[in-house]
Amino acid sequence: MSDLDTSMIVTAPDYRQANFLLSASKFSQCPPDQGWEVAFAGRSNAGKSSAINSLTGNRKLARTSKTPGRTQLINFFSLSDDQRLVDLPGYGFAKVPQSVKKEWTRQLETYLQERQSLRGLVLLMDVRHPLQAFDQQMLDWALAAQMPVHILLTKADKLKNGPASSTLLKLRKQLAGHADLVSVQLFSALKDTGHKELIRVLNAWLCDSSAQDEGPTAESEPLP
Repeated sequence: MSDLDTSMIVTAPDYRQANFLLSASKFSQCPPDQGWEVAFAGRSNAGKSSAINSLTGNRKLARTSKTPGRTQLINFFSLSDDQRLVDLPGYGFAKVPQSVKKEWTRQLETYLQERQSLRGLVLLMDVRHPLQAFDQQMLDWALAAQMPVHILLTKADKLKNGPASSTLLKLRKQLAGHADLVSVQLFSALKDTGHKELIRVLNAWLCDSSAQDEGPTAESEPLP
């Protein structure tokens, strides 16, 4: 990640104006490495594509499927000339040959390590099964790289408010030592809840050139 020109004035994007830009099967096929982008990552059943579609109000923007692991490309969505959302391949995706998984892991690692315009990572986890082994591995990498991470505890509608809130507080306590880089919230694509909190974080990363040093900030909103 490169230092950004703090003199540049960047306005907050209208997420409902998001448009598909391109899909890349290799790092070399990514769009020009300029501007700002935020990547969405998570296990293949965490609901990445659904979260992007809910945020943008376009149910057909990111491809969704009842079969986990259908996102096997790095998909870029344009918000403006210099702002993008990125849907990364779901790690642990099912029914894919081991050789393909290894190649996708290599491409994913290359993107995360070398993409200069990457400002932060939205890490999605099923609220019923947070911080699994693959999630921890991704989080450890981000922390080692000093990359801001915003965790979305997805499918919050699957739990009552009490258990969902308890999971949220437990994870926040568990990650309290990394509060300068990591924030956590509940999110439901089905109920379209959690947008305001997520947008606050995205806007900080995509608009404020100092956000890279300050890390994410997110104020709580009512639970779904």
